[in-house]
Amino acid sequence: MARKANTGSADAATPGRLKQIALTYKMTRKADPKVGLVVAGVGIVVLGVLLAIGFLIGHPVYLGILGFVLALLAAAIVFGRRAERAAFGQMEGQPGAAAAVLDNVGRGWTTTPAVAMNRNQDVVHRAVGRAGIVLVAEGNPNRVKTLLAAEKKRMNRVVVDVPVTDIIVGDGEGQVPLKKVRTTMLKLPRVLSGPQVTAANDRLRAMGDLMSNMPLPKGPMPKGMRMPRGGKMR
Repeated sequence: MARKANTGSADAATPGRLKQIALTYKMTRKADPKVGLVVAGVGIVVLGVLLAIGFLIGHPVYLGILGFVLALLAAAIVFGRRAERAAFGQMEGQPGAAAAVLDNVGRGWTTTPAVAMNRNQDVVHRAVGRAGIVLVAEGNPNRVKTLLAAEKKRMNRVVVDVPVTDIIVGDGEGQVPLKKVRTTMLKLPRVLSGPQVTAANDRLRAMGDLMSNMPLPKGPMPKGMRMPRGGKMR
């Protein structure tokens, strides 16, 4: 019975994965019309090279099987990168896009979106991990600097001994493109222990956040959305 249940759940999960891949492909194709040709081309080239080597050394079957596996792997890697690039291209420039990136930064990070915001939709998000506290700001570079300074001053009341790193999302000088935010964070040196990270998170959580009591959609916020005039801004 247990085997049948496991087999049934696996069979049910497979169509779900295939449907998700198909949906991802459709979304990617809208932004990258050549994705299908590129992925197929990579797979064919890898398979062709391995087959040619197989015929040269007299083992076409073995190299053909290996080539097929490597072709699938290479095609999957290329498709994944182009899909990620297309996703970033669609999110770029939308308020709240950096929050969606932080949601997928990886294990070991605790992220809190929109810890500071103004009526112009300039936003500061926070992530806490072994590298300390990372404040990710998106919006007008001049205005977000004011938001960053205010948020640092607010955090200094509860966390004094934790390093803070600023990231301003953008393509200008001193800014980090949206697609490089995750890699930039992962390259930061790890200076805190696990208990220190937990303590910092507890203190910041006790301090409260600007958006803690406001219902906001996850990910990029709709364009044209305005903050309520009566809300308290930090």
